[in-house]
Amino acid sequence: MSNKAKIREEAKRLNPIDDLMFRKMAEDKEFCQEILRVILDDDNLIVLESIPQWIGTNLQGRSVILDAKCIKGDGTQVDIEIQKADDDDHQRRVRYNGAILTTNITNPGIKFENVPDVCVVFISKFDIFGGNLPRYHVDRVVRETGKIVDNGFEEIYVNTQINDGSKVSELMEVFVYDDVYNDKFPKTSEVKRLYKKTEGGLNVMYDIVKRFTMEERNRINKLTSILLKEKRYDDLQRATEDDEFQEKLLEELVPDEIAS
Repeated sequence: MSNKAKIREEAKRLNPIDDLMFRKMAEDKEFCQEILRVILDDDNLIVLESIPQWIGTNLQGRSVILDAKCIKGDGTQVDIEIQKADDDDHQRRVRYNGAILTTNITNPGIKFENVPDVCVVFISKFDIFGGNLPRYHVDRVVRETGKIVDNGFEEIYVNTQINDGSKVSELMEVFVYDDVYNDKFPKTSEVKRLYKKTEGGLNVMYDIVKRFTMEERNRINKLTSILLKEKRYDDLQRATEDDEFQEKLLEELVPDEIAS
């Protein structure tokens, strides 16, 4: 099989749970609106704007790329994050992304009462809290009284692992299974079908996967060059055999300029 055919087959296997496909689908604000209506339990929710791969800058530290940033009709800014691997402290990731988003959209000198509300929707393939539920709402609670308090920051975690027959679980099935489409989610199904079933959509995904593959190959080449220059031959050999070790070295020696 040619390299082009391999990349094309890889593109065909992508689903909305994959960053590369989700970010492309998120260009359609009606898709974002549909999934947020389900996840946030609001059939009247309106998305005014959706921006995939929105860059949040931090001049003092780590900047981020959000999978999608949406603005709701009430002005709330929503960060939608897609995560397949349970390989990090994702609650701290949510906290950090929410902070970067807040600082980037808040005008200098604004009164704190006017700081925009922010919601992070974290969609994962794993049950992050192990509670056998497909969706979790994380609230700020006063420990002594049990009272829920609101500071304008909302966290919602959704996963594809637990299926309880709810509408959220039905939506997540569309996110993870190749041939699952659902009339309850017409826009999600339409956009997914575009990029998985039509020639034009597959060509778009092919180009995205090819570019991503080339970027990763360049990072690995840079890592190899660094290890050879430093005469770390044992690390180089291990990196060719151990993917986790290779990724650790990449993060240490060839980090992305902006974290996704």
